Amino acid sequence: MIQRAPDHPAKADVAPQKDRPSIERRRFAAELRSMREAAGMTAEDARLALDWSSGRLNHIEGGRHSVPDVSALKALMDLYGVTDPARRESLLALRKEARQRPWWHDFEDVLDDGYVGFEARARRISAFHPIVVHGLLQTPAYAAASARASLARTEEEIERIVAARMERQKLLTRPDSPEFRCVLDEAVLLRLAVTPDLARDQLRHLVDVAEAVNTVTLQVLPIGVGMHGCMHGSTVLLDYDDERDPSLVYLETRGRGTYLDSPAQVTDYRLALDDVAADALSEGASIDLIKSMITN
Repeated sequence: MIQRAPDHPAKADVAPQKDRPSIERRRFAAELRSMREAAGMTAEDARLALDWSSGRLNHIEGGRHSVPDVSALKALMDLYGVTDPARRESLLALRKEARQRPWWHDFEDVLDDGYVGFEARARRISAFHPIVVHGLLQTPAYAAASARASLARTEEEIERIVAARMERQKLLTRPDSPEFRCVLDEAVLLRLAVTPDLARDQLRHLVDVAEAVNTVTLQVLPIGVGMHGCMHGSTVLLDYDDERDPSLVYLETRGRGTYLDSPAQVTDYRLALDDVAADALSEGASIDLIKSMITN
């Protein structure tokens, strides 16, 4: 059974999802805060020295609403005594990254909580899905069917969701693709039985990806296991190589998901995901089970 983390997380203090910064903005904001703190200045000290409005620096360091223009960034670097040319160029390059518009911004009408951006930058993705197949593993037909089943999307939106999901799946075939460990509850597979044509293609796709993509580990959690560490529901843990990017837990809901990033929360959900993976079938046994479902 799973053991709780020593410091069980309290209820999360989570920002509205549209206000969450992208990972590039979060990284840039962290650098700005670090630069100010290294100079021994408070945000109020810096604001007064630059004669900025009370909210401007807070917004910039929060990474949620704005990225400073080049002149503002240079003013901050001058104020904080950052004179090394390489360091200044690095910060300017980081600013440019924070202002870039990645592909998923073209799908903001159907991808409205920022998750795909965090997923795209992760080095390791650990997931448990008890209801539906993970989005990175869905066929177009399954993606459309699951979106349609929500009763919350128009046919036009469903087409956009499927297009976004197929674009998102290119993550798994990138040269620098992340490690992806996904545990599916057996109920996800059994639920497919009522739609044999959809089931056949989706199950075959799961096998194909699991066998062909070295960075993907797919496991099935048998219903016979009973209670387990992720009884709370769908859970994703994103880990990053860059120390400036803390790990992030994403809890999927009917609407926008919830993000948790305090160390205690991350530890707690990591234990839960490890517990589920330990209870699940091995990768080989999981693939055999899926193949048997295709045959039967």
